[in-house]
Amino acid sequence: MQATLLHGERDIRLEEVPDPKLSSGIDAIVRVTASCVCGSDLWGYRGVAPSRGPKRIGHEFMGVVESVGDRVGNVKVGDFVIAPFYDCDMTCINCRNGFSTSCLHGGWWGADDRDGGFADGGQGEFVRVPHADGSLTVVPGGTPDAALVPHLLTLADVMGTGHHAALSAGVREGSTVVVVGDGAVGLCGVIAAKRLGASRIVAMSRHASRQALARTFGATDIVEERGRDGIERIRELFDGIGPDSVLECVGTEESMNQALRSARPGGQVGFVGVPHQAPTLPLRRMFDTNVGVRGGVAPVRNYIDELLPDVLSGAIQPGLVFDLELPLSEVAEAYAAMDERRAVKVLLRP
Repeated sequence: MQATLLHGERDIRLEEVPDPKLSSGIDAIVRVTASCVCGSDLWGYRGVAPSRGPKRIGHEFMGVVESVGDRVGNVKVGDFVIAPFYDCDMTCINCRNGFSTSCLHGGWWGADDRDGGFADGGQGEFVRVPHADGSLTVVPGGTPDAALVPHLLTLADVMGTGHHAALSAGVREGSTVVVVGDGAVGLCGVIAAKRLGASRIVAMSRHASRQALARTFGATDIVEERGRDGIERIRELFDGIGPDSVLECVGTEESMNQALRSARPGGQVGFVGVPHQAPTLPLRRMFDTNVGVRGGVAPVRNYIDELLPDVLSGAIQPGLVFDLELPLSEVAEAYAAMDERRAVKVLLRP
């Protein structure tokens, strides 16, 4: 089979690798019908996050179950399934508490595990899923129409991550919200805030196409300024005080500082941007203003069952974040397009 490997900085290749095989009785083999490139994949691609190449890469995929272990009960051969961006069993205490990203027995696509069972990355032709009953969500009705595929694929990561940001920030009916970041996660954060009943949603964006998409998703205002100017502009929009909730969807020191200083006293920041620059929280300011911070890696598997009906009904259309589709054979161009900001998010098909 063919799969994507990261060899080093800006060196992505599609290569032949061994076919995955069932090995534990609780696993499954999924034939990937759609995958994508994530903004977090770019950290390794750019060399910001050191990696030991060659390394399998990709963590968002969906497809058809080709085979299952003899102890798998929830999925069967032929099912169309969505996989979250990690593997989990959904039975351990952490999964049952709502944080399947901390599964006691799970792992990460493309990363070596205790038994070496997680070497498969999502950007390939097939993936072995170690905990099939826990990780995989069966889409009712079998293989979906092609037009529905992008929307369903967002449930593997970005839609659930935007939802996690909104929940962590305490968004509820009538909330005022600012979203820091206009990538796929930030745009899905706009959808999530709207879905949870926010009355006013400000998207911070400097790009016309992303601004238009944010408005389509429910943003009521756009702020292009950054830093001190951005904070001042946001306060002007909210009676000189600031919004109830801020969604931090980037992960840099600048974006976290923007979020913390934008929230009103007593407000809440929900952060889901992967923090690669180790931002330092200004504890004294947080103490003085009672601004809280909550969030982290999003347990999207715990959210799929809630969000899936809204995707199937068309109530939300998060797949609009995909503005470029390429065949898997052009995966290197997919990475380049996102790295150069020629695309918000790239969908890959076999």
